[in-house]
Amino acid sequence: MIFAESIALGPILPVDLPTLFQWADNPDTAQFNEPYHPPNWQRQEAFWLNTEEDRSRVFFAIRSRETTDIVGYVQIMQIHAIHRSAVLGVLIGHPRDRGKGKGREALGLAVRYCWSHLNLSRLALSVFAGNDRALGLYKALGFREEGRLHHAYFIDGRWTDVILMGLLRPDRA
Repeated sequence: MIFAESIALGPILPVDLPTLFQWADNPDTAQFNEPYHPPNWQRQEAFWLNTEEDRSRVFFAIRSRETTDIVGYVQIMQIHAIHRSAVLGVLIGHPRDRGKGKGREALGLAVRYCWSHLNLSRLALSVFAGNDRALGLYKALGFREEGRLHHAYFIDGRWTDVILMGLLRPDRA
């Protein structure tokens, strides 16, 4: 496990699956990542628990240090050893846990993990244009806007732009 002040990053465990499934099956939570689509239990289970078979991704559960309950996740995907790059994703699952710095701590740990354990030089992520809280977090951690996909998704009756952001490893920039 990797520790910060109020959270720890660790493996996704089978006991976490009901909570992860609940987040995926909640349209209000899904809207941060993609248009809502009812999840399939078997596909969710395979997605979260079979990362050992796929060296191009690493998933972390974000756990509260007070209770060890899962409060979110960090996904490091599309890890490319030759290009030294990857795509990041982060979610704090329950609204009561958002806005308390847990996502900031988790993403900070994940970025350091990418630099020091995966030897990456570039990280990318995407965020919906209306997600001001996430945009503020990413900018505060040094991510810069690299582009915009206009009208990329149709969610809840309206078009949503996707902002593409990137971060270069400071000592290799």
